[in-house]
Amino acid sequence: MRRLHYRGAAPANRNDIKTIRSLLPFVWQFKWRVIFAMACLVAAKVASVITPLFLKDVVDGLSLPQTLMVLPVAALLGYGFARLATSVFGELRDALFARVTQGSIRRIATRLFRHLFGLSMSFHLQRQTGGLSRDIERGTKGIGFLLNFMVFNVLPTLLEITMVAVILLWRYDFLFAVVTLGTIAAYIVFTLVVTEKRMVYRRSMNDLDSQANSKAIDALLNYETVKYFGNEGYELDRYDRNLGRWVDSAVKNQVSLNLLNMGQGIIITVGVTALLWLSASGVVKETMTVGDVVLVSAYLTQLYAPLNFLGFVYREIKHALADMERLFGLLEKEQEIVDKPSAQVLDTRHASVKFEHVDFGYELNRQILFDVSFEIPAGHTLAVVGASGAGKSTLSRLLFRFYDVSEGAIKINDIDVRDLEQASLRRHIGIVPQDTVLFNDTILYNIAYGRPGASREEIVEAARAARIHDFIESLPDGYDTRVGERGLKLSGGEKQRVAIARTLLKNPPILVFDEATSALDTRTERAIQDELRQISRDRTTLIIAHRLSTVVDADKILVLDHGRVVEQGSHRELLLQGGRYAQMWLLQQSQD
Repeated sequence: MRRLHYRGAAPANRNDIKTIRSLLPFVWQFKWRVIFAMACLVAAKVASVITPLFLKDVVDGLSLPQTLMVLPVAALLGYGFARLATSVFGELRDALFARVTQGSIRRIATRLFRHLFGLSMSFHLQRQTGGLSRDIERGTKGIGFLLNFMVFNVLPTLLEITMVAVILLWRYDFLFAVVTLGTIAAYIVFTLVVTEKRMVYRRSMNDLDSQANSKAIDALLNYETVKYFGNEGYELDRYDRNLGRWVDSAVKNQVSLNLLNMGQGIIITVGVTALLWLSASGVVKETMTVGDVVLVSAYLTQLYAPLNFLGFVYREIKHALADMERLFGLLEKEQEIVDKPSAQVLDTRHASVKFEHVDFGYELNRQILFDVSFEIPAGHTLAVVGASGAGKSTLSRLLFRFYDVSEGAIKINDIDVRDLEQASLRRHIGIVPQDTVLFNDTILYNIAYGRPGASREEIVEAARAARIHDFIESLPDGYDTRVGERGLKLSGGEKQRVAIARTLLKNPPILVFDEATSALDTRTERAIQDELRQISRDRTTLIIAHRLSTVVDADKILVLDHGRVVEQGSHRELLLQGGRYAQMWLLQQSQD
């Protein structure tokens, strides 16, 4: 069986064009806003470019001899109108595009969250939560940065460069346009070449940042284990070594940035000086007026200021694309377990379960189950017992279809689970796992998670059935008590009883108890066993257990050994056989 791996690295075959193409469908869902925003962008830039033309007319009008001077009203009004239009259309563009940016981020984040839940158990067992969360955070920020700067800086600057070059060719000697475009071309080429070389440092920084964050969060999640073994210094040293490597990459990144800025400054200075020289020469030769010098200077200010910023924007866009690589790389992870187009929706209150000659292994060279066959008729209870590592818990994962079997089939009401819609299949199964992990929320929230739409009265009733209501009521905040990270504020038994209440509230036709009472004391265990027998009376129930005293009332018991069914029958029948089950029973009885 092929396994997915998540190491935090972006796919090797992804490039910037592919990343942008992945983003465009989300942006185009707001196509009318995009179109109107682009129209406002063009209008704002046209107004911005014609503003210096009016300024030139104002200066030339005021440069006449005093006897001929009149107030250039038209030029002044045109200048004011152009300045106002630049501001108004620019603000309209920003207002229109705000929902495009934020809406795209929202839809991508939602799509990614849904996709992550659709990935197989293999992926989630190997992921590093800290690195994954950091990649998602950086990726979504990168999307916002890319969209804003592409629309608000890159496109307007390119449009302005084109219009200014046309005006310079139209009104002045072609050398003005040649110097302008030559400077811009040299600036862009230099920026592209150096920035591409710098990207290796950024990617290295991202990798090391994710690794350091993953190790820090992993250590904090396992706080108790760290304290038990006194390994605070070890964890701190491991974290610090990763940060040290990150600092080395960050310093190289900064030095290369400084060199890039110096080169850009030299190119711009040479271009500006050359244009001013041409303008001054024109005035001396009387081929240009003072207004023309003002016009060229105004264009220089308008053009080179955003062009200088364009270098920063390009660098940051490349960084944003590097950050987005991981996010879209996650979206490209293939879902191993997918519904067939013709998948049936399961809808029943009486379900039988059948395993037919099931083989399974998490990896190709490590098989877990060998030719496992059994049937649980609707309303009956089957227990599976065996030593640790026999493959008992794997049965429940296959029943939930977290994995697909290698050979054979698992059927619900004689329908292969691979032919059923996964959501409907899992709605029909409730589980109380051995290791109960709760959300960092209230007890009420965690019980209600079994059926989010349940009323408070139904939640309390489920808590009573799980024998935890009195304990909850004894707490200062009652059902509103927060349980802490992974439920660490509750004891193992309390967490398990919350899990039982949660499953009771779900009220499914198929129940799975995976060592459901292993963390309870004997008195509470017996009380809950009585309740479990009551709720499983009319349900199809699979009990996975190590303690045999919890399964004596099962309709049938399977003994699993190294992934094979070695014995099956009722408790009495298995004792009479005098085989593996009888030996386990005698051993556990002697230990009690």
